[in-house]
Amino acid sequence: MIREVELLAIGAGPSSLGLAVAVEELAPDLADSTLVVDRAEEIQWQQGMLLPWAKSQVSFLKDLVTPRDPCSRFSFLNFLRATGRLDEFVTMGTSLPYRLEISEYLRWVANGLTRVRTLLGNACVSVEPQRDRQQAVTGWLTRLADGSAIASRYLVFGVGRDPHIPGVFRDLPADRVVHSTAYRQRIAQLPKGRRVRVALVGGSQSAAEMFRALREDLPDSEIDWLIRSVALNSDESSKFTNELYYPSFVDEFHAAEPGAREQILREMRGTNYSCVTPPMLESIYADLYLDRLHGRDGRRLITMVDVTAARETGGEVVLDLTDRRTGVDTRLRCDLVVLGTGFDSRMPKLVRGLAGSLGLDRISVTRQYRLDLDEPAACYLQGVNEDTHGIADSLLSVLARRAEEITLDIIEHRALMRRPATYTAAS
Repeated sequence: MIREVELLAIGAGPSSLGLAVAVEELAPDLADSTLVVDRAEEIQWQQGMLLPWAKSQVSFLKDLVTPRDPCSRFSFLNFLRATGRLDEFVTMGTSLPYRLEISEYLRWVANGLTRVRTLLGNACVSVEPQRDRQQAVTGWLTRLADGSAIASRYLVFGVGRDPHIPGVFRDLPADRVVHSTAYRQRIAQLPKGRRVRVALVGGSQSAAEMFRALREDLPDSEIDWLIRSVALNSDESSKFTNELYYPSFVDEFHAAEPGAREQILREMRGTNYSCVTPPMLESIYADLYLDRLHGRDGRRLITMVDVTAARETGGEVVLDLTDRRTGVDTRLRCDLVVLGTGFDSRMPKLVRGLAGSLGLDRISVTRQYRLDLDEPAACYLQGVNEDTHGIADSLLSVLARRAEEITLDIIEHRALMRRPATYTAAS
């Protein structure tokens, strides 16, 4: 069965929901033929890391709509008012909501859409171009896990990058490795009361949050936290660097020379990657201090170490470690490897598959996030364009304005496609 829509958005996360709201508010007729599809059974934000105490690292004002239209009914403040928590949130005196609140907000937005439809619990397995007799790309055919398909003129990816599983761990059995994107679900499946030896890998915020969560989720377990750096790094954000996360900075970054872009991304890396927020660092240090004070030795932070091999043998996982300071090799035996290793730097697998079908040697997009194709159909990429649109592209900071830009570009493209062709007679 093939279902036809004009616009299909793949992924029901913040990017696609921000786009859905923009389409409803700016192009109602397009909204009536727009569908958002996601593999998850329900809309949740960062499902694997929905820890009860975890907070967003971005102001609530950078929601799905406020930077585009502060008067939109889909704002986070209106969500708080509608759910009866506005006064309490104001009293909290913070701009950073709990992650659970953001997730609840996204569901509230999805439920409030009146024109755009959503289809949950059905994964997209492939996307291929549809061509006419002249081989022009006139649309897209997206195949779903249940065997059905969706045909669309416009396609927008909002799936984010794939989890990064370092090569050294890829031969381990799947039940021995837990990436942060599946942490909450996988830990919940472990037998209660079982003593587990955990090797936690990575120096990111997600690794730090899992280190804290493991004490509650797997009490009495042994946890060895392995990082390559000499110490955990605090994020380097300041009010000055935060200006580079403004939606308005996208124009400046996009217009910069390649060398300048590389410098900006390199210098901004410490604001978002392989770093931990100062409050989380304070909490972890105090926690480890109390461990020493009370003579607990079940949790260790092991710095300047590389995992050079990993294998399952004798009912356990054995990791070969190399100390970067001394070159000495040791072995660590554990039951479970937990990865806070972030995401694959390549384009998502689904996008790479489409690029192959199109015969593209290189995936690139315009300033309006449209895939570089001179075709009657159009495809847009959200959240994977750091190299051309800046470090904020994968974050909440720019998504409201990006949704507006994509919507306006689709409106313009539709008008162009409907315009009758003009011919000039030969002289």
